[in-house]
Amino acid sequence: MRQHDDASRDGLSRAVLLDSFGGPDALALKDVPEPQAGDGQIRIRVSAAGLNPMDWFMTSDAETAARFGLSLPCGFGTDYAGVVDQVSDGVNGYAVGDRVFGTALSRAIADYVVLDADGHIASGIAHHTPDGVDNRTAATLSIAGGTASAALDVLDLGPGDTVLVGGAGGGVGVFAVQLARIAGARVIGSGSPSSAEYLRSLGAEPVAYGEGLADRVRNLAAGAVTAALDLHGTDTVHVARELEVPDNRICTIAGQIDGIPTANGANAAPDALENIARLVATGRLRVPIAATYPVEDIRAAVEIQAARHVRGKVVIDISPQP
Repeated sequence: MRQHDDASRDGLSRAVLLDSFGGPDALALKDVPEPQAGDGQIRIRVSAAGLNPMDWFMTSDAETAARFGLSLPCGFGTDYAGVVDQVSDGVNGYAVGDRVFGTALSRAIADYVVLDADGHIASGIAHHTPDGVDNRTAATLSIAGGTASAALDVLDLGPGDTVLVGGAGGGVGVFAVQLARIAGARVIGSGSPSSAEYLRSLGAEPVAYGEGLADRVRNLAAGAVTAALDLHGTDTVHVARELEVPDNRICTIAGQIDGIPTANGANAAPDALENIARLVATGRLRVPIAATYPVEDIRAAVEIQAARHVRGKVVIDISPQP
């Protein structure tokens, strides 16, 4: 076993846990036995964890939690970034001191996460964090970035496209708008009137959502809308159909309509997150961080994120940032 010399020796570490499923009030930071890497595993000292709507959705009630294979007591959070501090014998591709980011389903907000070195999205994944990407930013990439990438693969955008992105100001929208622009597409992003300047900063042409959206998009587009991405529900799907966008060029991530493709992070291409991290490292893609909270304030952080009015990502600081 290769291990960092500064690893804790007291046998305890911290993790955010739920003793009952429910809202933010069910979350508590607790002392737990410090996990150790077993055969074929690595341990990561977590520096930061990014929040996503799926975190509180999965743990909102027992029935939903069961669908994701979760049981009590249950951890919380999925996106993380940190440093490898244990590598079991025989594991290749990771070394103590490597900076990594990835997913640990509903257990990322903790001092340590242990992953299979050859893991997958359900058991946990670690990607190497490139130079030029800080840990807070790296902790926002996996779920939202992977979902946006998978959805844009469905749409197959290019320089001749004009894409309508519904819910463009949310966590996935941050990535979807910028990746669509990088692909050469024109982006029209729907949001509240107060989000217009923020959407422009991402590269989208803003349009207010709500009744009459199709007419506003027609007036703004001054031509055909060729694709649409609904990041909130299904309202954008109906508008896209009204605009005569073919069903095979409409995609949803949170709602389902017969004939409309869906996408999620599990469908992302194998190299999607490495590509996104490189875009961040080279300055071609930026991730606005709306707020950071110490792990002790986890309830307040989840409350603001769950309100769905945050422009950018909410990040939990767990250990000091390098």
